[in-house]
Amino acid sequence: MHQSSGRVGLGFSLALLTAVLWGLLPIALKWLLSSMSAATITWIRFMVAAVLVGVVLLVHKKIPSLSALTKRKKLLILIAIAGLLLNYILYLNGLFLLTAETAQVVIQLAPFLMMLGAVYLFKERLLLWQKIGAWLLVFGLLLFFNDRLALLLTQFGSEGYGLLLVIAAAVAWACYALAQKQLLMSFNSQQIMWLIYMAGALCFLPAVELAPVLELSAWQWGIVVFCCLNTIVAYGAFAEALQHWQAANVSAVLAITPLLTIGFAQLLAYFYPQFPSESLNAWAWVGALLVVVGSMLTALAPMLRQRL
Repeated sequence: MHQSSGRVGLGFSLALLTAVLWGLLPIALKWLLSSMSAATITWIRFMVAAVLVGVVLLVHKKIPSLSALTKRKKLLILIAIAGLLLNYILYLNGLFLLTAETAQVVIQLAPFLMMLGAVYLFKERLLLWQKIGAWLLVFGLLLFFNDRLALLLTQFGSEGYGLLLVIAAAVAWACYALAQKQLLMSFNSQQIMWLIYMAGALCFLPAVELAPVLELSAWQWGIVVFCCLNTIVAYGAFAEALQHWQAANVSAVLAITPLLTIGFAQLLAYFYPQFPSESLNAWAWVGALLVVVGSMLTALAPMLRQRL
């Protein structure tokens, strides 16, 4: 079993960097969606990631080979590919209809759904603190929408459709994560992600619209570069954080991502009123906080069980 280096300060800093990058990502993507289609953005991100990760694997002579895999492993690869591709495109289409804050809070269902999937498929035990965290997360989501909840349930409009897309994206991510968990016995995480990036670049190529890309300003190109590098840098920082700090602690820090997105979006809207931002009341803030606490409890459950 892997043992962390014990450099807590470095591990915390890297985990916080990851949370900040992931907190900024939906805001950058929301900005790009006003100029480019979801499919085009997704293709660019997959293409750049496939090239950069592919170069790293090539240098280290770790390009994965699929020839010796069993049918079951090949099926798992297909599930992982379909899961993450659907996650990317469904989330972006949902984000187009929602604010960045709402999309980021709702997507927190993803690790919760992965946990339920692991309980059902792998017969993993659901700990008491995980149950408490799950209930807090669900209750937090209901509080976050508070005054809009009745409207969403009675009048299904664009926001309701956007919520369904983001929830579907969370389900897709959970399927990807459960498949990846099994694939890690045959490949490392970089090899799995490279296969997914390559598949994504090929799958979304027919849907690419080049005309809007050629008309982007320098500022918009900067956002494109940020979105492309964000995933690679964030995942790199995340992987390095796990080398120096326990996984549960890293996951607990990452749980603050929705609050960071809300804070960044509110700050941006203050200085740039044209940016679509959520007007949150006190109950919505409490709900977002409960979502974060619920996610933290779920991540820290094994550690809490040992210490209490």
